[in-house]
Amino acid sequence: MFHNTCGRKGRFARTIGMALAVSITLSGCTTVSDWFADEEELEIRRLKPIDAQFTPAVSWERDIGDGVEHYFSRLRPVYAYDTLYAADRHGVVVAMEPATGKVLWEKDFAQFRSESMLSAVTNLWQSGETARIGGISVADRLVFIGTENGYVAALDAQTGELVWDTSVPGEVLAAPAADEGILVVNTGAGSLFGFNTRTGEQLWRHEGDTPPLTLRGISGPIASNGGAIIGTPTGKIQVNLIDTGVLAWETVIATPSGATELERIVDIDTTPVLFGGTIYTVSYNGTLAAVELRTGRVIWKREYSSYRNLNIDGNKIFVVDNNSNVYALDRRNGVELWSQSGLKQRSLTAATPMGDYIVVGDNWGFLHWIEQESGTIVARLDVGGDDEDDAIFDAPLKVDDMLITITRSGVVVAVTTPN
Repeated sequence: MFHNTCGRKGRFARTIGMALAVSITLSGCTTVSDWFADEEELEIRRLKPIDAQFTPAVSWERDIGDGVEHYFSRLRPVYAYDTLYAADRHGVVVAMEPATGKVLWEKDFAQFRSESMLSAVTNLWQSGETARIGGISVADRLVFIGTENGYVAALDAQTGELVWDTSVPGEVLAAPAADEGILVVNTGAGSLFGFNTRTGEQLWRHEGDTPPLTLRGISGPIASNGGAIIGTPTGKIQVNLIDTGVLAWETVIATPSGATELERIVDIDTTPVLFGGTIYTVSYNGTLAAVELRTGRVIWKREYSSYRNLNIDGNKIFVVDNNSNVYALDRRNGVELWSQSGLKQRSLTAATPMGDYIVVGDNWGFLHWIEQESGTIVARLDVGGDDEDDAIFDAPLKVDDMLITITRSGVVVAVTTPN
């Protein structure tokens, strides 16, 4: 499977730089390509000065485990029932007070799985294998976990006690979604599942197509209005009836083109956004589209490429493309309102609306505030120490008047801005 390496140019350059350093030591010489590689790395890391309009500050931070390290992950914290829930890839799940970061409960999935899964899986845990948690969501007073090992579990949101668990054939690389008492789980094997949220009983299964080469990731489902909505690796938006799993409709958003399998990748690798009866989605190869929920009719299309989630605030839709350019468009017609290229190649996260601003994180642990009206960068904060282990790998989370972000090393950080 093709692993999604978009936005990790900094790490590649750093790795190349280390290899070149060894080569130079052995040979006693350097090359023009060595020099350019180092210069490109420095240029990406070098932030241009801004006219800061305010100074954000760290309110609290909490280390919850080993994080996701260098692995691809969309393990974003979740806020529900006045509680902040977060997990690390290896198996630690915590519930915290948003205002202080105080841990309310903490569970280790190694213990849970050894109690209830098959003996073969238990043996893996005894040998120290990570849980490989890929997604976390909260609904119906339950916390749902999905893992790359095909393990799905429900925990009591208040106590953290295990309610049920099951397994699916395929990796769970995105957070499940729930509505009308049904949990929808998408897998990397192309299968979509519906489970009873209370009992874990499998209610239905829908098989989809998977092309020979795909990105390392899947579309997170959304469950609403009686439907389960996902993007597919074949470039389609798909809606299944949530109570039966029957396909209601599917619409082609992106069409494969090119001579090689790599060029023909059309994954919709993002979680669709449902707003006012319209589904918004973007594909890896360059199609941003608005689709009517009821019929699947395409309302408009524009040429933008992204594997980052879209976000909407009012009539604006915010896009962070594959090269970390940031755009604001009118969600009603797709007209571009502004673009911001000052953070190009910094492996930006998706943009999170926050008042009059949107906030993005980057590969060197910085948060950047961008004005919604103009696209101007107006503030920034270093929460990661300029280290790749402390990169911000997924969109910050708005919790009341705070922003919550998590680094690759597993540090949850709460940030406030002056009123």
